[in-house]
Amino acid sequence: MRRLLNTIYVTTPDAYLALKGENVLIIKDDETIGRVPLHNLEAICTFGHQGASPALMAACVEQNIAIVFLTSNGRFRARVIGPSNGNVVLRKTQYRISDDEQKSAHIARHFLVGKLYNAKWTLERMTRDHALRIDVEKFKRVSAHLTESMKQLMTIDDLEVLRGVEGNAASAYFSLLDDMILQQKQDFFFKGRNRRPPLDNVNALLSFAYSLLSTEVGAALEGVGLDAYVGFLHRDRPGRMSLALDMMEELRSVYADRFVLSLINLKQVQASDFLKKESGAVLMTDDARKKILQLWKDKKEEKITHPFLKEKISWGLVPHAQALLLARFIRGDIDAYPPFLWK
Repeated sequence: MRRLLNTIYVTTPDAYLALKGENVLIIKDDETIGRVPLHNLEAICTFGHQGASPALMAACVEQNIAIVFLTSNGRFRARVIGPSNGNVVLRKTQYRISDDEQKSAHIARHFLVGKLYNAKWTLERMTRDHALRIDVEKFKRVSAHLTESMKQLMTIDDLEVLRGVEGNAASAYFSLLDDMILQQKQDFFFKGRNRRPPLDNVNALLSFAYSLLSTEVGAALEGVGLDAYVGFLHRDRPGRMSLALDMMEELRSVYADRFVLSLINLKQVQASDFLKKESGAVLMTDDARKKILQLWKDKKEEKITHPFLKEKISWGLVPHAQALLLARFIRGDIDAYPPFLWK
């Protein structure tokens, strides 16, 4: 169980939630392992197959406390809310901002500053940890370029111009991805991004990791009452979780790319984990997919200190913390959206 910005996250497998007096009880194997007062909660978020008692759900509905149910992998299932919950106001504000390109740009540039900042520190970590195996001068050059691009972003109010600056910076960052592959170079290499279908092992891994991340970010946004399909940087397209794509920008390098690089460099995946079809498409085997999902789950349980909240949380709760902060900004509770800045 973890409490974050007046939301409690129940991640204990097979825990059951019940009500006693004005408290939420977290019960496992007939034993109460946690107790939280209801009076200052905004939401309860549960992962896995736990249930909640009708009495607790009724109390939460009466007090406008949302209960969010997610699968153990973080996929959104359902949200129980009361009739007077503030979701309508939150979503209408989100839609109004999305309809205004200048206001959308103000938020979008924070997502992109977070993206470039984290990409920069991914490169800086490589120069620190593997100085003898990479071209440090080349990495420092791209790192400086990303710093300059961040400064540009903060002065831009136009979405197209923002996308142009971000595109150039992302291209510079990806030009070094192959240099960050330190093992199994004959089977894992990066010559450029391709997808639908991916045409090499690295792109197959990147596509899978990005898909997992977007699902989890989308679930986190739905969990706080935002519409994951209405974005600010990514515009509306039927079936596309545009806001999830916006928010995952800041997490791509530090969450997904580093995960893929560790799979390769620690030899947790091998060439035998991939199949090449006649069409050129590269697919992961079922066993490889299961192995990677377990490693992804392990990654989500690693602890970090959230740079803005200054609280120790698991990587798996980072999308939820950012979704809470975005909802607070849209409600007007904080002056600006603080992107996740990892170092």
